[in-house]
Amino acid sequence: MRISETSLGGLCLVEVDEVQDERGGFVRTFCAASFIENGLELPVCQFSISKNTRRYTLRGMHFQASPAAEIKLVRCISGAIFDVAIDLREGSPTFRQWFGVELNEENNKALYIPEGFAHGFLTLRDHSHVAYQMNVPYQPEFARAVRWNDRAFKIDWPFKPEVMSSKDQLINDFTW
Repeated sequence: MRISETSLGGLCLVEVDEVQDERGGFVRTFCAASFIENGLELPVCQFSISKNTRRYTLRGMHFQASPAAEIKLVRCISGAIFDVAIDLREGSPTFRQWFGVELNEENNKALYIPEGFAHGFLTLRDHSHVAYQMNVPYQPEFARAVRWNDRAFKIDWPFKPEVMSSKDQLINDFTW
């Protein structure tokens, strides 16, 4: 397991190798010892899977506010996504900056998203499934979002979204 910090402090790319034999492949997707060695915490208390039927489906940009701020480990287990995290930590030198990476079933990459980041993704293939590990349970009263195309962030999406929830369509511009 290789863990490397991105240009946004605390946001890390996690890469693992797949072992192949006559049965197929095996990938270790999480190792607490490796995370601890790299100064990361992720006491997993919830695991979820997002199933997305169509390519160019957008989910995001979501986060949980304090005191329910969450850490996420996000991985695409089938298909492909363009995964994005935005630094919303006031006072951070990378405040309002974003990082995007393609996660897919072939590259076995994951994105470690610390507290204080919004997260979302755009599917690049039909039938893309995304697995999330979180350190705190989802608490709807602390659920927040910023708009996927808000000019405050200038995210360079690889394609225009074709499918998104009505809730995500109604998100206002960033106002902090």
